[in-house]
Amino acid sequence: MAGKYRDMRGAWHVTRNIEAARAVARELWLMGFAVICPHSNTALMDGIDTGELFLDGDLAILERCDFIVMLPGWQESSGATAELEHARALGLGVFIWPDDREALDTVAAEPPACLRFPATAERRPTL
Repeated sequence: MAGKYRDMRGAWHVTRNIEAARAVARELWLMGFAVICPHSNTALMDGIDTGELFLDGDLAILERCDFIVMLPGWQESSGATAELEHARALGLGVFIWPDDREALDTVAAEPPACLRFPATAERRPTL
């Protein structure tokens, strides 16, 4: 997943960005995907990163992913843009949330071997 994290207006807005990312991550988990949500990984760890540390870590994690889901507003984020460019350079699939939800449903219903996850519809929690 990639989307806006920082917000010059302050911590309240950063928290809103984190919560928005977590909501999409939850939906993707419920669809059957194993999800990495960088927003949760480094949530509110202000002061230990000048901007490159977390991005470098996100790019390294992305190298182990099968595709990337771009969150609403990703275009406003230089980090998300860098993640998208890296994903494309790696040849990963790119999905735009929520526009590509139907395509993600299709992938979840008939995943290629590299995307299979042991969760089944019977084992997934319900909303």
